[in-house]
Amino acid sequence: MSKEQTNGKRADGMTLSRREVIAGLAGASVGAALQPSHALGQTSRESGTPNILWIITDQHHVDAISARSCSQVSLPNINSLMHVRTPNIDHLVRGGTFFTSCYCPSSLCAPSRGSMMTGRAPLETGVITNDHPVIKSGMPHVGEWLSGHSAYETLYAGKWHLPGAYQSEISGFKVLQGGTSGHGIVSDPAVAEACADYLRNRRNPKPFFMVASFLQPHDICEWLVFNQDNPSSLRYPELADHLPPLPANFEFALDEPRQLRALRARLDPSRGHWTKEHWQYYMWNYYRHVEQVDSNIGVLLQGLEDSGYADNTAIIFVSDHGEGLAHHQMVRKNFAYDEASRVPLSIMWPWRLPSNQVISHTPVSGLDIVPTICDLAGIAAPPLIRGKTLLPLLRGQDSFGDRAVICDVPGNIGRAVRTSRYKLITYANDPNDMLFDMQSDPFETNNLLHDSDHARVVHDLRARLLEWERTLLPATNSYAHSDAWWRRS
Repeated sequence: MSKEQTNGKRADGMTLSRREVIAGLAGASVGAALQPSHALGQTSRESGTPNILWIITDQHHVDAISARSCSQVSLPNINSLMHVRTPNIDHLVRGGTFFTSCYCPSSLCAPSRGSMMTGRAPLETGVITNDHPVIKSGMPHVGEWLSGHSAYETLYAGKWHLPGAYQSEISGFKVLQGGTSGHGIVSDPAVAEACADYLRNRRNPKPFFMVASFLQPHDICEWLVFNQDNPSSLRYPELADHLPPLPANFEFALDEPRQLRALRARLDPSRGHWTKEHWQYYMWNYYRHVEQVDSNIGVLLQGLEDSGYADNTAIIFVSDHGEGLAHHQMVRKNFAYDEASRVPLSIMWPWRLPSNQVISHTPVSGLDIVPTICDLAGIAAPPLIRGKTLLPLLRGQDSFGDRAVICDVPGNIGRAVRTSRYKLITYANDPNDMLFDMQSDPFETNNLLHDSDHARVVHDLRARLLEWERTLLPATNSYAHSDAWWRRS
């Protein structure tokens, strides 16, 4: 595990206050960054039970955050503009612990959300595709668990998708905003304002657990539909000299699993015969969608600051899955390369948890969020969950050892297993597995599957996948399940 921790200091050597740190954040490119204000309520820094705010974005590439050191360009009349600027997400990243190796339970919306909400694997919840987004009856999600086992007021706003993108009623939650459309550019501002307004006007003495689930940058899917064809020129040709560079792993291997190759052939760029310039133009537009959700997160965080609850609110920020973003010439999700399966995760609790900390090599999972929330709330986690609380890891009390985390390919057609060093990707009934050394090859370009020096690694990771499959309790409303296709060791 690699950890870096830096505490903010003033010139006189004294530790910066939280408000001084906030005031020093950079301005936003879309909307203003969080600003301090006089609190309406009372803070409770001494309280051992925090309020909990869980912020979820949709289809967020792990490095589409300016605090993750995106490169810079110079546009006309704008100095040192990064390819993406996210001052409000940066506040969460720098104010807490950022995990660079967090994997979603499944690289698709509903399966990943079902698992993040329950702490159970997709095959157990029964939600393995977007077509069957109903959690198995009797399996509690986090809202039901907290509302039934704690004193927390449980609140929800935004995308649900279990089932239905937006719901006016969700068991275990008071719904503040069910959403206004299937487009984040419309619904996300309503979600942010509903949460912020509720916090500013709240007078409930109970601690709160609030989920703010945003749709952006998922609107890139709509952009892809309308920009699939390869036009003769860019819609905004003045951007041609200022587009982001293509990623180092833009090319792809020819020995990929056939289902992965077939997915790429169906994607918008393949059908539209994109040039490299169009790939860069798509990347530029994706970053604008990220900036939109950052602006709305800023509205929410400002409401939290205004309310007086910020000083004793633990904030978890995560995405449901990633985005291809031209890596391996992929867009969207539904595959096991890191671009779709690895997600941003940060956890922040002022004064109580470390700030400006990065945990680099310990793999964690979206399945860990429910037990972490329960640990923050001081209650036991639901039975049979697959994740584990991250608080000991945050505090340096547990290294998690040689842990392995699993990410499903939607539909139970494949899986990836990730340890601190290696990652194995395997698809059903396909001999073309892929093994990557994530320390020396983080872009997943050198398949070591047939390297004799790594035969023991392959055997071990396949055995871990088989053991994982054997321990799962398949849901009655899932597809037929068998561990036979994992038997390659």
